[in-house]
Amino acid sequence: MKKFQHKLFLIIISSALCAFVLHYKWSKQNVFLGNPQYSALEAQESRKSNIRTVCVKNNLNHSSIPLTYKVLDQLYVEHSHKFIYCEVPKVGCSNWKRIILLLNDSTGLTPDKLRHYNVHTSKELKRLSSYPPSRQKELLAKYTKVMFTRDPMERVVSAYRDKFLHEDDVYYSKTIANMIRKSLGIQSKRRFSFEEFATFITTENPYNRDIHWRPMYELCDPCNIQYDFIGKFETVTQDSDFVLKAIRAPENLKYPTKKHHNDDPRTNYNITLQYLDMLSPILFKKLMSVYSLDFSMFDYSYYYATISKLPKTT
Repeated sequence: MKKFQHKLFLIIISSALCAFVLHYKWSKQNVFLGNPQYSALEAQESRKSNIRTVCVKNNLNHSSIPLTYKVLDQLYVEHSHKFIYCEVPKVGCSNWKRIILLLNDSTGLTPDKLRHYNVHTSKELKRLSSYPPSRQKELLAKYTKVMFTRDPMERVVSAYRDKFLHEDDVYYSKTIANMIRKSLGIQSKRRFSFEEFATFITTENPYNRDIHWRPMYELCDPCNIQYDFIGKFETVTQDSDFVLKAIRAPENLKYPTKKHHNDDPRTNYNITLQYLDMLSPILFKKLMSVYSLDFSMFDYSYYYATISKLPKTT
């Protein structure tokens, strides 16, 4: 009996120590706003190097093959500052579109007056896909190219909360929601759970995956587009300031902090944990595998996810 108790004690201590170490590493890796030691310029070398390594390791470099329309359609062009931005939904893309509209001075509005739906439907936003191939190649070669990333699981939770817990976006709350219910065999019109949403993501045809939860590397193809700057949502203030200075934006232009649903707290570490804890270990692993390349390519770790599953043994 004493031997069993001793073994159990060691397991508990080991798990607690592991959780502490993982949490420490997670906190250290994700350099949050206000850290005076963080340098957006210095971060670029490691981020780009890591992307190159993962691309080569997974044989994702195909320079001789033209970029797909799906990728070209994610790239927005701003000519006055020779700037190309790759849209990654749920990574501050609405605010970056506001910046593009303000950069080309096409609206005469302030960031606060650029409403969410107007920003996404503005005819002043030019996609790279709208240009002929020769012009696309020229712009990619000469313009400053930028993409921003976010922790993959936090991004998935944000997509679920934004698109399916609110009724204002009819296309998602009705049309896409009904499609997901049909795929899962849900007969009623009830709101599907995050667990059911995760099940859908892990079983749907990857080719048809919606951009709000499609892996980031598929959206922006950093293996075949040499981005000048890789920013992170976790350090968006510093990274955005660096980008705006690099493209010589007006000094008074800053990254907006405006969010779509003001009454809801922004999806963060703790909220993500709450949603991940709704998943069984098997489903959790399947969901993680969908975004495995995002985790490795953009240097995000499984720390918070591992912590959330430590107490479970089934």
